[in-house]
Amino acid sequence: MSNWTDVAAEADLFDGAGISVLAAGRDIALFKIEDGVWAIDNLCSHGNARLCDGYVDGHLVECPFHQAMFDLHDGSVTCGPATEPVRSWPVKIESGRVLLDLGD
Repeated sequence: MSNWTDVAAEADLFDGAGISVLAAGRDIALFKIEDGVWAIDNLCSHGNARLCDGYVDGHLVECPFHQAMFDLHDGSVTCGPATEPVRSWPVKIESGRVLLDLGD
């Protein structure tokens, strides 16, 4: 079941950068890249680092602590030392607002 939640203004996002939002008690990183807006859990699965602060290269974000790489499209690990993916969240934009589907 879908549970769309308004989390940010689209104007708050900048190309190639991440921001942190708190939605339903979850820390989520939003990224605006060439092919859209993407959302993944903000905490690196390898260590206590915020992915919104990482370096964005195309559709990948590099963890600022140990340089693990995650795909913004699905949260998968593309380069260690992380071995576990982070959760990704469906995103849609409506009337200039960023909505996340937080349903299970």
